[in-house]
Amino acid sequence: MTRIDATFAKLKAEGKKAFVSYIMAGDPDIETSLAVMKGLPAAGVDIIELGVPFTDPMADGETIQLAGQRALEGGMTLEKTLQMVRDFRASDNDTPIVLMGYYNPIYNRGVDKFLLDAQEAGIDGLIVVDLPPEEDDELCIPAQKAGLNFIRLATPTTDDKRLPKVLQNTSGFVYYVSITGITGAAAAEAKDVGPEVARIKAATDIPVIVGFGIRTPETSRDIASVADGCVVGSAIVSEIAAGKPVDQILSFVKSLSDGAHSA
Repeated sequence: MTRIDATFAKLKAEGKKAFVSYIMAGDPDIETSLAVMKGLPAAGVDIIELGVPFTDPMADGETIQLAGQRALEGGMTLEKTLQMVRDFRASDNDTPIVLMGYYNPIYNRGVDKFLLDAQEAGIDGLIVVDLPPEEDDELCIPAQKAGLNFIRLATPTTDDKRLPKVLQNTSGFVYYVSITGITGAAAAEAKDVGPEVARIKAATDIPVIVGFGIRTPETSRDIASVADGCVVGSAIVSEIAAGKPVDQILSFVKSLSDGAHSA
């Protein structure tokens, strides 16, 4: 059982939904990014998604793209991202960490070396948005053999014919993308998301978490109420981009997690 599995089991026992937060590693700099990351669990975050900056983030909207650019301009790399996780693990061995990004930096490092390093650093799961199920032998299967969850995205365009393929080797949780498009582009609506989550849950026992388009405590609550939890990324990254102090950023995160946990 991974930390992700254990976290969902604990939340289920408590009758609570999960709150997942996304930040970009190294944005706006390593020191600030690590300070925010270390404060997330106390702000009510159940699972941390840590973005790996990449030069061509095709699934991301402007907010996350700019965060990646700031991180890269500050010298952030995959190795430094793994070191950030090691630094976090020095004081927190419980909170699950999911690396989210693109395959190129992993491929460049070498899959075997990356998986060994990720395990050693304390990574629990991977979301690699540009590796479809047809490429499972590339990273998904080796990652699961290494004890890491491989988390797949389902979208409004994932029809009943495609869904079994998407779910085939998914573990940890299914990330349902609530809108058609890029991150930060539109607002999520519980009335639209609910039936889709129900459709996915009818096909799998894995928790379904909803992301994209969640910016307020109210939306966080509404979306979590029709799923197993929710993810907020762009709204938090926007607070970081505005140069707000770490305590203010974490206060905003707390308001979102309170929303999800009240669902």
